[in-house]
Amino acid sequence: MLVERRQIVAPGDPLAEGDYVAGANTYKEHHKIYAQKLGLVDFEGRTIYVVALKGRYIPTAGDLVIGIVVDVGLNGWYVDINAPYDASLSVSDVLGRSFGPKVEALTNILKLGDVIIAKVLAFDRTRDPSLTIRGPDLGPVGRGVIIDLTPPKIPRLIGKKGSMISMLKQKSGCDIVVGQNGRVLIRGDQPKMIELLISAINMVEKESHRSGLTDKIKDMFEKEKV
Repeated sequence: MLVERRQIVAPGDPLAEGDYVAGANTYKEHHKIYAQKLGLVDFEGRTIYVVALKGRYIPTAGDLVIGIVVDVGLNGWYVDINAPYDASLSVSDVLGRSFGPKVEALTNILKLGDVIIAKVLAFDRTRDPSLTIRGPDLGPVGRGVIIDLTPPKIPRLIGKKGSMISMLKQKSGCDIVVGQNGRVLIRGDQPKMIELLISAINMVEKESHRSGLTDKIKDMFEKEKV
């Protein structure tokens, strides 16, 4: 290993040499692994990867996303998912049944500005991503606060094996939905806890490269509760 865990690296920096596996945002050349993006080095077993500090969200099938309805078509809606491309949501992936446009209006189901929790069905770069809101915990969002986070920093908010997000839910008592597209939905009844969560997410945005961040945020909640 040529670098240390959580070291900041730039594209082209050598990370490891020998029997290592190139993970996300890295590439292997002549038995050496190099960084592909600016970010933080991390590794799991023999796999080395880089958590990018900047970058847009690129959809992947199966991703959970938080979207905003931005247009209504003949057979569905177009949804801003914080990606370079708006996603399509067909009426069949909302209702699960036939739809009679002469009888029902799509805007009676979802209208411009509505927020939804959805899953990416498909995206192959030759067409816009498609979504579904049929499934457990998917669908329109009735209430809550949405906070934006740079998409590559979402794994830092979740933490290893969910350690960070589990701690935030436990300390705040709020429901937190993390979209892979960099949008975080907070639902809670205590404004003070919601404010603390917003501060914590902003801290992740600014200090994701620092070690001990989970403990720092935990201390912030403990002090505010006194």
